Parts: sequence; C-alpha cells; structure tokens
Amino acid sequence: FHAPVRITVHAISFQLKQDSVVEEIFAGRGVIHFRVSRNLLVQVNITKEISYLLFMNLLTTFPFCFSYSSPNIAKKFHAGHLRSTIIGNFIANLKESLGNNVIRVNYLGDWGMQFGLLGAGFQLFGCQEKLKKNPLQHLFDVYVQVNKEAENNEVIGQAAREFFRRLEQQEHQALLLWKQFREITVEEYQQVYKRLGVHFDIYSGESFHQQQAQEVVQQLQRRGLLKTTEKGTGVVDLSSAGDMSSYSTVLRSDGTSLYITRDLAAAIDRKERYNFDEMIYVTDKSQGIHFQQLFQILLAMGHSWAERCQHVPFGLVQGMKTRLGEVVFLEDVLDEARARMLRNMSQSKTTKEMVYPEDTAEKVGISALIVQDFKGPLGSDYKFDWDRILQAQGDTGVFLQYTHARLCSLIHRYGDGEEGAFDPSLLLDQRSISILQHLLRYDEVLYQSVQDLQPKHLVNFLMTLSVDMIILLYYLIIKCLCSPAWLARLRLFGGVCTVLANGMKILGITPVEKM
Repeated sequence: FHAPVRITVHAISFQLKQDSVVEEIFAGRGVIHFRVSRNLLVQVNITKEISYLLFMNLLTTFPFCFSYSSPNIAKKFHAGHLRSTIIGNFIANLKESLGNNVIRVNYLGDWGMQFGLLGAGFQLFGCQEKLKKNPLQHLFDVYVQVNKEAENNEVIGQAAREFFRRLEQQEHQALLLWKQFREITVEEYQQVYKRLGVHFDIYSGESFHQQQAQEVVQQLQRRGLLKTTEKGTGVVDLSSAGDMSSYSTVLRSDGTSLYITRDLAAAIDRKERYNFDEMIYVTDKSQGIHFQQLFQILLAMGHSWAERCQHVPFGLVQGMKTRLGEVVFLEDVLDEARARMLRNMSQSKTTKEMVYPEDTAEKVGISALIVQDFKGPLGSDYKFDWDRILQAQGDTGVFLQYTHARLCSLIHRYGDGEEGAFDPSLLLDQRSISILQHLLRYDEVLYQSVQDLQPKHLVNFLMTLSVDMIILLYYLIIKCLCSPAWLARLRLFGGVCTVLANGMKILGITPVEKM
C-alpha cells in the first residue's frame, strides 16, 4: 500500500498505516491475504465476499411480505404457535437488517366453520359476565363444551352451519358477536407478543377476504379451472394429466368458502396492496401440501409472482411441559421460563444486583427458548428440556446473555477505548487474533442465513464468538489501564459486544446488560 487504509471489521475501525502496519498482501486461487502485522493474517475468500457484496448491492427496495404466528381467535395463545412466531420474527429481522422493506402480517384464523360452532355454542352456553371477567378462558370452555355436545347431537351441528352461513351473509347479530370475539382476542394476544418482543405491521385475517374469496371462485370459473364434483363441491384439478388424480377443494357444496379459497384471495390482495417482491409463509411442516396447492392454483390463474412465494416449514416441539403437566397456553411457557430463570439467578453467586430482576429473568428465559429452538434445522422435530435450555454453560441463550452482560460490565467499568486509535498490531495473543478473524465472518454468516432462512448459522457464529471471548477473559491479566495495548483490547471488547447484541436482536433476543 502506498497510502493509509482504513478497515472496518463491524464495530471495530482501525487505521492501517503506510508501510508500518500492512506488511504484505498476496492472492492465490480465489483467496486474498492481508498481513496486518507479524501476528495477524487476515484471509478473505474472494468468491464469497464478492458474491456477498453483489448481493448487498442488488437488494431490492420492493417490500418483502411475511405471514407468521397466525393463531386462531377466540382461543388462548397455544404454545404450538411459539415456533411460527419466533421463526417468522427472525426472518423478518434478518431481511430488515439487510436493508429490505419488510411488512409483518399476522394472518389470524378468524373465519370458518369453527366460528359457526363457537357462535352456536355461545348462544347455548355463553355468558357475557364471564366473558368480561376472563374472556379467552370462557370462550375456550364454551368451545370445548359445544364440541362435546355436537358429537352426539346433530341439531348443534346444524346450528353451527347455520350460524356460519349467517356470518358469510353478513347478518348483523352474528357479525356483532364475532367482532366481540375478535377484538378481545387480539387485545390479549398483543400482551403476549409484547412479552416476546414481537410486533406486527398488520393484523389481518381470513375474515378480511371472505368477500374476495367469492371473486376468486368467479375468476376460477371464467378461466375454466373450477369443476363441480358429484357431491356439489367446487374443486380445481391440479393433476398434470387432467384426470383429477390430484385436486384441491375450494368451495363447499353449500357455496361457503374454505381456508384455501380465502388464502388465494389474501395472496392476491397483498400483491395488489403492497406490490411485494417476495412473500414468505411460516407454518408447521404439516401444511406443506396446502401451500404447494396454493402456489400452483395462483400460477394457473396467471399470477406469475407466485413463483416468488415461499413456505418455510418447521418441525414439532416434543415434551413441552410445565410443573402443572402438558402445556396448552404459551403464557404458561413464558411464566415457567421466567420463574425458573429467576430461581437460577437467585441461587447464583455471580448474579448482579438489579432493580427489576423479574424483567431480566423474563428476557433471559425467552432467549433460552429462542436459542433452543434455533440451534438445529427448522424442519426437524426436537425434544424440549427445561434443565438443558436454562444452563448458564454450553450452547444456550443464557450463555449468550451472560457473555454480553459480562462485556457490558467491563466496558462500564473501564470504558470502550474509543478515545484512542485502534492499532491491531498491539493484540499479540492468538486468542485476540482469532476473535478478530471470527468477526470478519459476520457478514458472510448473514448472507448464508438469508440464502436458506435458517437461524442456526447465526446461532453457531454467536456461540463460537462467546466461547472465544470468555476464554480470553479467563486468561486476561489487567496491568496498565492506560496503555495502548489495553485500549486496543477495550476496543475489541466493544466490537464483540456490539456484534453480539446485533446478532441477538436479529434472532429476536433482547440483550441484557446485567444478570
């Protein structure tokens, strides 16, 4: 180099002086090496870096639409919706961190025959007083009771079908009751989302598209795609040979819409409304065939943008229990995580004094749930183990939080070294050099994550960074607090802390500064 060069490794920026620091630069077979000093050799894979830079420069400004979480209204938030919520939140955070315009949609299950059953059930067993005191629990009790009664009573089944028919025809009293159910549900769900640190731009739902669903049926008819079976149901033939060996039902015999009909209407409406570049649905893997059929029908209708719609499937969580037994509601899981973490913190000798220990316990407990979920491939099932996920050692969310909090404590005590220029040649130990080299991979890891939408890459990166940092701190000997070497080390601490925090936020974890 014939002039000074400034290199930024994420949060760490340092000046490479002419001749005195940059000793050598050489290339070979797609790799370029910078020898910053005798002890620090930075290697950059040209292929990956160039592809990453091209990728960053070509990022579209069109919106990316994400549909995730999507619980059913009139029911308490089931623990089974946790995965969809945190996975969808991660993917949206990841895209947003790379400069994309992201639209987060919560597509509520707020329409369908189950609401006919609930509406009929509430007219038989419901109580407005109980609904005011404990709304979702009362609706849950009514739903269980009416289901039980409907098993042996066809009159109730008929009443449910009639109530749903009234809903589809916009009958005033039926709609009034349904709106009451929806409003109290969304209000309670928002409290759970607040605890998880999750937000949505739009609360949509099947109900928003029930009129448009009829328009979709008419479009299918005009294109000759809709066929009527002997039972009177409306179907779309999806077989390549046109022999009905594979088809999707889009209309009941009584003319009411189905889930996929409303999904078709919702997809078309979102494209018209937001002109998205890509739309991603996050649901469990059992819905794979549904989305395959959805995208196939959209393409048959002439919507070429359906090729840019994607389903991100995930596996099941096995054995998620609290002390009370099998988990039904997500709030039970969050309460349990907070309580267990609070107990662990109270028993630890290293726990710092905090103003709001319950708040810290909640954040750390949720981070443990998220990391446990994100360590492996999303499509795989995994066994849930409370003791395992809340350990302070090992590849857990607690360990990530502990590392971040410890770095925050050091920076608070000694400063971040920003007052001086960062000279990496002063970091002569191999551990510091390894950390600097690991930080160089952060952008590459984000690129890898956005290719397959798997959080495991980022989790593994942050875990390795945390392990390297804790080992360095273990062997650290503090001598002169004003020496250039110590200031360089403080700058390294600050950089690691920033990258840790940024990576955790992408995962959906709120970093804590004390624990």
